[in-house]
Amino acid sequence: VACDVERGECFVCDEPEAASALVKAKRVLIVPGYGLAVAKAQYAIADLISLLNANGKEVLVAVHPVAGRMPGQLNVLLAEAGVPYDVVKEMEELEGEMDKFDVSLVVGANDTVNPSAVEDPDSELAGMPVIEVWKSGTVIVVKRSLGGGYADVENPLFFNPNTNMVLGDAKCVIDEMKGHVLEQLGPQCIKTW
Repeated sequence: VACDVERGECFVCDEPEAASALVKAKRVLIVPGYGLAVAKAQYAIADLISLLNANGKEVLVAVHPVAGRMPGQLNVLLAEAGVPYDVVKEMEELEGEMDKFDVSLVVGANDTVNPSAVEDPDSELAGMPVIEVWKSGTVIVVKRSLGGGYADVENPLFFNPNTNMVLGDAKCVIDEMKGHVLEQLGPQCIKTW
């Protein structure tokens, strides 16, 4: 499907295609948002990070200061799930690094990765710092729908040619992707922290 903001078309991929992109990647950035919290997907993400690390992938997690419904919410959820503190980075720590990631996996985030904030001076989000995932090689967005986030602003990221949407519940999608990563890599041990 061609990307066309005016007509609302975007590239949609399924879990096996998304898993394939992760398997091929050397560097992966995961950007969690409120959708991860709502779906209670923090343990699924922790398992996926562990699996990718065990197979030689460098995986970092970028947390926006206002991700979720309160500052620090996602940091707490990731810590609760056992994601090591040293892989969880604040947005500023990764500034200027986005083009070094083969894949950015956005899970339930919307406004915090919206290019309008930096590219459209008339946007309601104009001037808000965002995680510029669109600069990475491939972007995979896991989200229930193409609808707006908390600010209810359309997100042109969803229509970028390097963005693939995987629509569905974050926990279900990540669990499914994890299964396909294992399938593609063959039997592997999941590294424990």
